[in-house]
Amino acid sequence: MDKQFDIIMAMDTCVDLLLDCGMVKPAYGQAEQLIKGYRMELGGSLGIFACGTSKLGLRVAGSGVVGTDFYGEFVKRTLQKNGVCVDYICSEEDVQTGLGVSLCLDTHDRSILTYSGSIELVEGRHFPKELLAVSRHIHVGSYFLTKKLQSDYVEILKTAKKYNTTVSVDTNWDPDENWDSGLHEVLKYTDIFLPNIHEAMAITGQTDPDPAMKMLSEMVPVVVLKEGALGARAYHNGKVIHAVSMEVQVVDTVGAGDNFDAGFIYGYLNGKSIEECLQLGCICGSYSTRYAGGIKGQLHQDELAKIYAEVYLVSR
Repeated sequence: MDKQFDIIMAMDTCVDLLLDCGMVKPAYGQAEQLIKGYRMELGGSLGIFACGTSKLGLRVAGSGVVGTDFYGEFVKRTLQKNGVCVDYICSEEDVQTGLGVSLCLDTHDRSILTYSGSIELVEGRHFPKELLAVSRHIHVGSYFLTKKLQSDYVEILKTAKKYNTTVSVDTNWDPDENWDSGLHEVLKYTDIFLPNIHEAMAITGQTDPDPAMKMLSEMVPVVVLKEGALGARAYHNGKVIHAVSMEVQVVDTVGAGDNFDAGFIYGYLNGKSIEECLQLGCICGSYSTRYAGGIKGQLHQDELAKIYAEVYLVSR
């Protein structure tokens, strides 16, 4: 039986305010400095991922909570505009929608300041059980920011497995740098783990990515390590597979990892090999960096197919 949604997720609802700082770094002591510009974009790892997978033709729904404020309306409106179902996102009074401020330097480095707000308020009740039965895949993101969900995830994923729902996890960075909070139990129900190289080493306590990947592969069938401009590698069935990033004119790297996830999961749900998924992820992650913010540079399904054919299939 065909399910209603391809992907569901409990969302880290927030807005990104991107400050184009050039080479200006913040200075205290009431120093006033001029920057090059700014943009306001949909933020949150899962907001970016949801829009990315929707543009690739997948049926996507998000659950969660936003405030009845301008930012909350902006989040819901932007998700809807990008084809994401927001029927399960609650607007609640006395809640401030999450806000991330990115200080973006010309060196492609950035510093991120986050006010959690609505991100920390999402919990098990915001993840309706009826969604689990009608969805092919659950994507877990911003694990360390959605603290109230951490204790609910194991039961949510256990229930999902009864419906043959697959699971991917991308924790993102842990601001507290504890690197657990029940994560190891969640990984027992995970099919695909998608950390970046630094997160993988922190989670495992390793100082080298190879033993980190090996350790994680003992818990999860498919482990993918994102390595930024160097591309990504996957560990599956005892083999390590590599893929390189695309050469594009980089504007900023906000959301590149989330867009990699979107390309990889798109391939996975369409029956592609792990090697093909890795290549699709690298294309989506790379091309998203051509514009400021996480969603403007996202590829649509036909664009991805064309680039994939040109870059990979023709060269074989």
